[in-house]
Amino acid sequence: MPSALPDGEPMPEDGALPASALVGAASRPLGFYLHVPYCATRCGYCDFNTYTATELRGSGGVLASRDNYADTLTDEVRLARKVLGDDPRPVRTVFVGGGTPTLLAAGDLVRMLAAVRDEFGLADDAEITTEANPESVDEAYLAELREGGFNRVSFGMQSAKQHVLKVLDRTHTPGRPEACVAEARAAGFDHVNLDLIYGTPGETDDDWRATLDAAIGAGPDHVSAYALIVEEGTQLARRIRRGEVPMTDDDVHADRYLIADEVLGRAGFSWYEVSNWATSEAGRCLHNELYWRGADWWGAGPGAHSHAGGVRWWNVKHPGAYAAALAGGRSPGAGREVLSEEDRRVERILLELRLVDGCPLTLLKEAGLAAARKARDEGLLEAAPYAAGRAVLTLRGRLLADAVVRGLVD
Repeated sequence: MPSALPDGEPMPEDGALPASALVGAASRPLGFYLHVPYCATRCGYCDFNTYTATELRGSGGVLASRDNYADTLTDEVRLARKVLGDDPRPVRTVFVGGGTPTLLAAGDLVRMLAAVRDEFGLADDAEITTEANPESVDEAYLAELREGGFNRVSFGMQSAKQHVLKVLDRTHTPGRPEACVAEARAAGFDHVNLDLIYGTPGETDDDWRATLDAAIGAGPDHVSAYALIVEEGTQLARRIRRGEVPMTDDDVHADRYLIADEVLGRAGFSWYEVSNWATSEAGRCLHNELYWRGADWWGAGPGAHSHAGGVRWWNVKHPGAYAAALAGGRSPGAGREVLSEEDRRVERILLELRLVDGCPLTLLKEAGLAAARKARDEGLLEAAPYAAGRAVLTLRGRLLADAVVRGLVD
């Protein structure tokens, strides 16, 4: 979750939403994102809204303590119940992200999940995920999460190579993420993801192949692979500017993506979103699909974003300010925006084009349709789905997805 917040109109103190937000809600899935903003150390490439103990010292006081964070976040879940009123939908997905959620006690994560279940109810087949750093969990911790209702876990592996992990400032040792997968399986987790990063300065093709082989060998049913993005203001950006490490390279990123798709495909993984592969439909991340398909979700926690029926809002960033708002009986919302029909059309194209079944051509205007025809002719969109009325990226189109989508949105 990037740290920068957008502009927007002020959020009412009670968090009330425009009536339009819940029109037709019964036909849309509802998910919850629970943000845990704490990290033991800050990775050099990270631009997320996270805080180490040193960064919070003296600025957040007792309100920002992770010791009572589960109680604070539970207060926002109760606020969500008031704001959404008699909305009858059981929650389809819960995703606990960060930061490092597993810096909290396992019992705290279970209590946060219980708050969602108690206030809203969970669908019988609800997907319940937490992110985890490999060095912050063990067998007993994972077993407690599984017993408490979690059925999916996502480990931040990034790389199997020590020198790559060092550039990224990751603190786990090679081999630990793979061991975590085995421990999660032993604890009874149905679905396990490994997050990978490619294109780190100093990484070679062989390093990346070794990382993919190690990830596959661990036995997850989902792999996410992201190109390293160097964000301004991060430690990595400063190191590159000083010439300590080379700048990342788009051509290298493209080559690494092709390697990933080839290696993962050979191992039985299929892409279903540009950066995500799963061994089956059941292995896909349903929570992320809520985002990509414009469903409703409530984001609880500092800086978390939410969406319901074309209304988007976001919370204040700092954990202290977040906790103070809830302690004072106020919404922690910092701002919101009501999306126009045109905004929603463009967002559908931006997000759905990244999916394996693409977006309907009926979303496109005249210029976008012309661009789609050109993209098909250039081998960037699949011909058969195009003939059936959908824009679906080819492998080459996935490499150029940003350029393709710019054409389709006119």
